[in-house]
Amino acid sequence: MKITVAHSPDSDDAFMFYGLASGAVRTDGFEVDQVLSDIESLNRAAFEGRYEVTAVSFHAYAHLADRYALLPHGASMGDKYGPILVAREPMTRPPGKGSLAGLKIGVPGRLTSAFLTLQLYDPAFEYEILPFDQIQHAVASGKVDAGLLIHEGQLTYRAEGLHKVVDLGEWWFERTAGLPLPLGGNVIRRDLGPELIARLSRMLHDSIAYALEHRSEAVAYAMQFGRGLDQAKTDRFVGMYVNELTLEYGERGRKAVHLLLEEGGAKGLIPKVTVEFA
Repeated sequence: MKITVAHSPDSDDAFMFYGLASGAVRTDGFEVDQVLSDIESLNRAAFEGRYEVTAVSFHAYAHLADRYALLPHGASMGDKYGPILVAREPMTRPPGKGSLAGLKIGVPGRLTSAFLTLQLYDPAFEYEILPFDQIQHAVASGKVDAGLLIHEGQLTYRAEGLHKVVDLGEWWFERTAGLPLPLGGNVIRRDLGPELIARLSRMLHDSIAYALEHRSEAVAYAMQFGRGLDQAKTDRFVGMYVNELTLEYGERGRKAVHLLLEEGGAKGLIPKVTVEFA
């Protein structure tokens, strides 16, 4: 049986799937086809149910829970770090509600968890949707007043002379008494049925576990997806988003997902949803 597994072309996602890509993990009779696309495109594709297994943002999951279930592994969470809002010059505005009023912010997509979290931080901003890898340039050139950075931009913005306004992962950690910020997760189509879901879940879990157990080889593989990151920065970035919370959400991780979606639903930013793990 052919199964398509879709994920973003980033070093952390590539690291997770190293076990499968290297052939080290048994596919249990499945023919696995990997599709790589940016997270906003994957979010949109999930609305069509295009892929059996796909990475999506938790923001998008709130709209997809009737079609997809969350796998109990594969999450990307920022544990006291996360998407970073940056600007050309240091901002002296006090943080919190109203601090972003009048700003035009470049964001990587309406369905990203970064965008949802920024709305929870302060909804008083205008925005322009831009490809995630063009946001830093848009800020530096003055096209937008500030930019919401995901992926490698969180490590490289200082080199472009940009200044941090707020790290949303730090903000979330402090206001939730130490919870990680849920950003993306792997989901699986419900129509596959319990038996297939269980088999696929085990296979994907084993791929992540293999990468963590063979870190140096997996990082070397992931470097080709790092968009200019050297080995040390690739290793650092992978470690930020592929760790024990990726292999298993645990109590902290599950609590964080529930809280993010509850708050988003309470504020009318996303549909109210009951979180279910496969």
